[in-house]
Amino acid sequence: MKSYCKVKSIMAGYAVAMENQKPYIALVFIQFVYAGMALFSKAAISKGMNPFVFVVYRQAFAAIALAPFAFFFESGKAAPLSTTLLCKIFLVSLIGITLSLNLYYVALNYTSATFAAATTNAIPAITFVMAVLLRMESISIRSVHGMAKVLGSAVSVSGALVFAFVKGPPLKFMMNWYQSSHDHQNHHHVHSDSLSKSYHKGDWIKGSLMMLSANTAWSLWLILQGVVVKQYPAKLRLTTLQCFFSCIQSAFCAIAMERNPSSWKLGWDLNLLSVAYCGIIVTGISYWLQVWTIEKKGPVFTALFTPLALIVTAIFSAFLWKEALYLGSVGGAILLVAGLYSVLWGKNKEDRSARVTNERIIVQQRKEEINLECITHQ
Repeated sequence: MKSYCKVKSIMAGYAVAMENQKPYIALVFIQFVYAGMALFSKAAISKGMNPFVFVVYRQAFAAIALAPFAFFFESGKAAPLSTTLLCKIFLVSLIGITLSLNLYYVALNYTSATFAAATTNAIPAITFVMAVLLRMESISIRSVHGMAKVLGSAVSVSGALVFAFVKGPPLKFMMNWYQSSHDHQNHHHVHSDSLSKSYHKGDWIKGSLMMLSANTAWSLWLILQGVVVKQYPAKLRLTTLQCFFSCIQSAFCAIAMERNPSSWKLGWDLNLLSVAYCGIIVTGISYWLQVWTIEKKGPVFTALFTPLALIVTAIFSAFLWKEALYLGSVGGAILLVAGLYSVLWGKNKEDRSARVTNERIIVQQRKEEINLECITHQ
């Protein structure tokens, strides 16, 4: 009997530990998904697919893929949709998804792909600042965990920028691989960084402001999810509604910007695969997972994993496209991971301290209730 109880206790502890690790596993998976999105999107748009049309199709695929699951699995959980709540979801979709995605792709016309990848990693810092300003995230510089969160955020963003901009010498064990790839590209007159070109100063500033606006809109979406999901806890239906609204909004934008009907054609090619992947896997599954992790851990915790997609993308690019890895990139990756670990450590300490404080308050309240009962009986 004792052995059975011991085994049952161990299994219960293991189940609790696995439950606590789910948000971490989900967020790492999301970053791998986003890395795939970068690879597929780059391939499709470089083949001539209009970016505005791309956004419309990916949102349509996401809404169609999620709708059956949202209907069957959350038919009893969904709260009634009032006009006010529906308007809130519509506005959140407009700000966080439609505006962010379209601004991002327009900004790519005025800046380089490297700049876009680097500035995306400013999202955790932007989210943290916005959450502090909106009093959704606490910060205490006097405490150790508060300093760890602030310094970790700065180090993580710095590491992402170093990863993107500082090259240094290529790693020796990849020199032969890179050289053969470089010779092959020269033979076909294609450079590995074909998206890099000379830009006018005015265009670069315009693109930079657009990219910053896109990142700010995405950060605001992360924060607003925590507010909306409390009013509408059916996460699958919430994600489906946002994808549907975003599809309609993006369609109006695409029709205004692209009048050529041939741009809307999809064949059985890479464009269809890219749209399906970005719609079903990225916009559908990963958005739903993000809403779930925001509910569990908050918007800042969710945003902190964003820089990992840059490392994953670089690794896959090195193996798929034989792009060289540089010493500066490795140093930036080390800074990024160290900063991320620092913030997660600070966040964990803060949550643990909050739990202990709440437990003490509950115990104190219980003692006061017992004392009051004793006095009443006397």
